[in-house]
Amino acid sequence: MNRIDNYQELSANIIKWLSDYAINNGGVKAFVVGVSGGIDSAVVSTLAASTGLPTYALGMPIHQNPEQESLSDDHLEWLQTNFSNVAVQKFDLTRLFETFRFSLREFGADTHALANTRSRLRMVTLYQVATTVGGIVVGTGNKIEDYGVGFYTKYGDGGVDIAPIADLYKTEVWELGKFFGISQKIIDAKPTDGLWDDGRTDEDQLGASYSELEEAMETGSGPGLEALLKFGALNQHKMNPIPTFKL
Repeated sequence: MNRIDNYQELSANIIKWLSDYAINNGGVKAFVVGVSGGIDSAVVSTLAASTGLPTYALGMPIHQNPEQESLSDDHLEWLQTNFSNVAVQKFDLTRLFETFRFSLREFGADTHALANTRSRLRMVTLYQVATTVGGIVVGTGNKIEDYGVGFYTKYGDGGVDIAPIADLYKTEVWELGKFFGISQKIIDAKPTDGLWDDGRTDEDQLGASYSELEEAMETGSGPGLEALLKFGALNQHKMNPIPTFKL
């Protein structure tokens, strides 16, 4: 689903929006972005870097598939080559993750919980860096993930300060990536959250492609509607405010 006529104008608008937020909200000194090797984080890190503010791009592998880690490394190098305001850091969190799993013992075996733990350890790392440098964590979720099916980890990759592409469909993120000249390998890579040892893709988990989900979200019909309704209902606890008892 491509609703954008002018990607140069779109990129300029998002970059200005990020810059204005930094100026108008307590003097934000830097942006901090996790770079996974996927198109969303590649585009978001490029947008952040394009503001001219100090941008910290972090690679945070945890038992990462070598191909995914290579894509992340390549983009980190591309950022550092193209933007003088980018500082690249790579933290291998595998040992930390294994220590955590061992420490919990009987509670450290559930694969779904462990997948979420990987995401949450990365969130903690991003905020450690952000607090240290006086920055904010920039989210990498797109419209389908954040507002359609809730396809993110609560207090993991869902724990961010600002969300520059959360109103863009995945198709539009891919197109914005092409506009920026992001590696074709990243654009062509099958979307995955990279949290599972079996290498499952987003489509494997959701049962529908992003294009199908986009059609369903935009029109209320199509082959992705069942998955959109199913996961949208299942993940309301992520997308809605925390329930609060009120006097």
